[in-house]
Formats: sequence, C-alpha cells, structure tokens
Amino acid sequence: MFNIIIGLFGGLALFLYGMKSMGDGLQKVAGDKIRKVLERVTRYPVIAVLLGAFTTAAIQSSSATTVLVVSFVNAGLMTLKQAIGVIMGANIGTTITAQLIAFQLTDYIFLIITIGFCLNFFSKKRVYHYIGQFILGLGILFLGLDVMTSSVGPLKDSPVFIEFIASFTYNPLLGVLVGILTTCLIQSSSATIGILIALATQGIITFDAAIPVLFGDNIGTCITSLLASIGTNLNARRTALAHVMFNVVGTLIFILLLPFFKEFVYLISPDQPARLIANAHTSFNVLNT
Repeated sequence: MFNIIIGLFGGLALFLYGMKSMGDGLQKVAGDKIRKVLERVTRYPVIAVLLGAFTTAAIQSSSATTVLVVSFVNAGLMTLKQAIGVIMGANIGTTITAQLIAFQLTDYIFLIITIGFCLNFFSKKRVYHYIGQFILGLGILFLGLDVMTSSVGPLKDSPVFIEFIASFTYNPLLGVLVGILTTCLIQSSSATIGILIALATQGIITFDAAIPVLFGDNIGTCITSLLASIGTNLNARRTALAHVMFNVVGTLIFILLLPFFKEFVYLISPDQPARLIANAHTSFNVLNT
C-alpha cells in the first residue's frame, strides 16, 4: 500500500508540474495579450465564453481564469454579466487537458520530453524557448500519468477498494462528494480527471462509476474563486458564487439525466476508457454552458 501511495502522489506531482510548465510556457507567449483582450472583448456573451475557454486552455487552469475574472470585476474592469460568460468558457477550456491525456501517448513520452528539453534549453529565441517549455511540460504530464497508472494497478486486487469505487454507480452523490474533496485538496480538476483516467486504464473504475466523480470535480474547482473573492466587493463575490451555482445546478441536472448522458457519451466515443472519460468531461461542460 505504501508503494501505491508514494507512486500515486509522485505521479500526481509530475502531472501537476507538467501542467504548470505547459501553462507557464503559453502564458509567457501570450499572457499579457490575454489579459488585455479579456478586459476589452467580453461585452458579447458568446465571445466571452470563447475567450474564457481559450484563456483556460492556454494557462491550463480554470481556477486561474476565474481568479483573474474575480479580480477584474472587483476592479470594475468587467461586469458581472461579462464575467459569467468567461467563467462558462473556463469550464470548457479546462477539458482540453483531459482530451490531451486521453491520447495515451505513453510510447512517446521521452521523445516529447527530449524535444521540449532541446527547444527549452538550446533555443535562443524566446518564443521557441517557451514553446519548448510547453512541450517539456506535456511530456512530464504524460510521464506523471504513466506513473499514476502503473502505481494504482495493484488496487485491482483490493476487494474493499473495488467495492467502494463500484458504489459510485448506484450512489452517485458519494462519487460527487469524492470528486469535490479530491479537487479541493489537489486544487486541480484536470489532475482529478488524470487520476480517473489512470484508474480506468487499469480497469479499476468503470465509466459509470467515474461520471459522478467527474461531476464533483467541476464543483471542487470552485473553491479557489471563492477564496479569491474574500474581501472583494459585492459583484466580485457574486461572480465567485455564480461559478459555484453554475456547476452545482449543472451537476444536479445531469445526475437526474444520467442515463441519457451516458448513452450520449457512448454514442460519440470509442470504446476506450480514457476517451470516454475525457469526452464525458467535455460534453458535461459544453452542454452545461
């Protein structure tokens, strides 16, 4: 059990570091531009949603996007209506990571890391340097996922753990709670999805049991914006609360429609655990918007 825990947390550390490196690389390329565009272009709801999705995909953190939005609202640079559009988009943008890791590029991990390292360390142009940082981060992210997948393998032989995971199928609220707590603890919805994919790849968790955790993951990611809203003005606090309500209400609706949602995801996805989970994550956030 000790080896499982160490392996899981070690892999998670690599995963989070890789994701941060990816976000930092893209942010250095386009970070200031993103902030300026956020300030100016959010007057149209559809554009606000698209911008929220793009920003989150670029910086690899929906929490960072929502914190940025809360700060803009607090500073009077953005209205509550504009902010809600960006937050909706942020929920979509955060699913990009899940789609990336669903490709299961484990055979190419070290090639990706090598390319990223060479660009990052030997390139004299800043743009290529930061692109290299992104690619290196992507490789480390996949390495972390591979470590997590290998580490959780022995859990297949634990009847207690398997029974607990299986209970999410007939008790989805328990799965939602696990998703909320996990994401609150590790402060990354993408990392929670990564853990789910690792478990699913090993056959430890079924797609049906993973969905409630996935829903809870979206609620858990709201904790950062709530914390960021402490001490801000009324509209900024409303922005953070809107983020919570958006995900909570969406989760409740989708739990009621769970059989139909599962059928929809099966319809659009290949019979492959990682892709099913990634597509469920994306579908939930797109349809919820």
